[in-house]
Amino acid sequence: MAKAVYRDRGAVGALLDEYEKALGELSALVSTLTQEELVTVVDKETRDADCRSIQTILTHVVSAGYYYATAVMQKHGKQQELKEKKLRASAAEYLEDLSDMFAFNEKLFDDFPNLQLENHKEEDKILTLWGQRFDVEQIYEHAIVHILRHRRQIERFLIKLRINK
Repeated sequence: MAKAVYRDRGAVGALLDEYEKALGELSALVSTLTQEELVTVVDKETRDADCRSIQTILTHVVSAGYYYATAVMQKHGKQQELKEKKLRASAAEYLEDLSDMFAFNEKLFDDFPNLQLENHKEEDKILTLWGQRFDVEQIYEHAIVHILRHRRQIERFLIKLRINK
């Protein structure tokens, strides 16, 4: 196992390290995908359009990753448009998107070096698109677990796809 390299930035460094680790695990999985596995609709029953295929899951993950940083920027006065969701045609394109999305999140902490991670006042928290209020630390903890949950979902999709071959 390679020696881990940790950011020397306290809680921000820990959040970024764990986010990057979760994305690394997801990227390792994505790098094994065939074109057919990427685009095959696995869950035909779901009403969630983001969870029908590995392609739609990855599109959602990338979009959500940009959303977290954008929401923080907007809460702190920076005018930032949400990045448009884009279905990609290959695993390689998703690997690039995941890398770019992480760099966008990492840049947030460079652009706002004094960002307060914890905030106990509800009115100072970020109101998410799904109606919850999070401080910066909570939104990044959610971002990390979001990656883990969807990595697990993709692993389960791959079991179904590879068993049925």
